[in-house]
Amino acid sequence: MAATKGRVLILVGPEYEDLEVWYPKLRLEEAGYETPLAGFGGDREYRGKHGYPCKVDVMVKDVGADSLVGLLAPGGWAPDKLRRDPDILALVRALDERRKMLATICHGPWVFISAGILRGRKMTSTVGIKDDVTNAGAQWVDEPAVIDGNLVSARVPKDLPAFGRAMLDVLGRQS
Repeated sequence: MAATKGRVLILVGPEYEDLEVWYPKLRLEEAGYETPLAGFGGDREYRGKHGYPCKVDVMVKDVGADSLVGLLAPGGWAPDKLRRDPDILALVRALDERRKMLATICHGPWVFISAGILRGRKMTSTVGIKDDVTNAGAQWVDEPAVIDGNLVSARVPKDLPAFGRAMLDVLGRQS
């Protein structure tokens, strides 16, 4: 197996947003990153909001922060379930403490809100959770992609090209 630039864990759960998992996964892999799909609980396969199947490569509880260069929390309805898992929240906090890339799009910020890492940060999301983001102490902005240190955020699937560029920018600065 060829050496990679590092591992970016992609969180998945029931009714994930199909495009917000697969577009970044392929974009990151094309750039040389390993992108395991991580589940929680006992489920080993999920279906996206649009029906695309997703087999889990690893369980979040089995992944250490030191083995990663970043994490992606995509949107859909999955973040409402992901944010309830203590292993996911602990991993997000550990990665933030290490200043590793934390990327999120659409409803994905719910995971970072529950992890308590957004106070004083600048970010975006779908307008549907703008109040949640601001109530968590972040400054919400209406831009396709936002970088704040190690945090990368985007609004919705149409912003995926800008989101991909922003993730690669932050990952490039970490190396």
